[in-house]
Amino acid sequence: MVDPAPSTEPAMSFLEHLDELRSRLFRVALVFVVVLAGCWFASDRILAFLLAPIRQHLFEGGEIIFIALTEPFMVSMKASALAALFVSAPYVLWQFWSFVAPGLYRTERRAGAVFIVAGTIFFVAGGAFGYYVALPVTVRWLIALGSQFKAQLTLQAAFDFESRMLLGAGLVFEMPIIILVLSRFGIVTPGFLLRHFKMAVMVIALAAALVTPSGDALTMAVFALPMIALYLLGVGFAWLAAKPASTKPQAP
Repeated sequence: MVDPAPSTEPAMSFLEHLDELRSRLFRVALVFVVVLAGCWFASDRILAFLLAPIRQHLFEGGEIIFIALTEPFMVSMKASALAALFVSAPYVLWQFWSFVAPGLYRTERRAGAVFIVAGTIFFVAGGAFGYYVALPVTVRWLIALGSQFKAQLTLQAAFDFESRMLLGAGLVFEMPIIILVLSRFGIVTPGFLLRHFKMAVMVIALAAALVTPSGDALTMAVFALPMIALYLLGVGFAWLAAKPASTKPQAP
């Protein structure tokens, strides 16, 4: 019988687990602050890059304005934080994996590099999808609805709209990785995921409504369709993870 406690290290108490979690969260926060400071020096270029898809769809005479003295500073700080989140994603995933790895089998711990690399790629791919696909489509359609008026978007409103979309897309694209982890721990199976596909579509539609800033049908569809594709990709990942399930992993 395989030992259910695969780690050779002494089992930690609940308080020791909390202390370990606190330590890793502190490291994540420290690295994030350092990266944030670096992004702050390039905040003008970061903000200009982020707002470009909105600016290019404004009609002639339309502009992005600010109405509070602190608005440019706060938005620049938020833009730096958003960039820092994407840049520091590999380190965040590494700390998460390092926290759960001691409770895994040796063969499962070897998948750490795959988890970190794949998680980072999917998170960045989600942000890229939001920036290059979802945002232009949504902005072009929403601004076209008000073509008879002059667009005067506040800096805060424009950035909040975009940042929610980019961050939401990044998190949504983590779905296949989450499904892979759940299937690896035996929480879900490919058969279970396929049997509940209709329910998953309903949950995806609800999630798309929560992620999209405007809540309109077009934006929801732009998010929902890739989410369904990601769910099916997750089913494929679950099938790959379930294939060696018949052979129990070896204890270290």
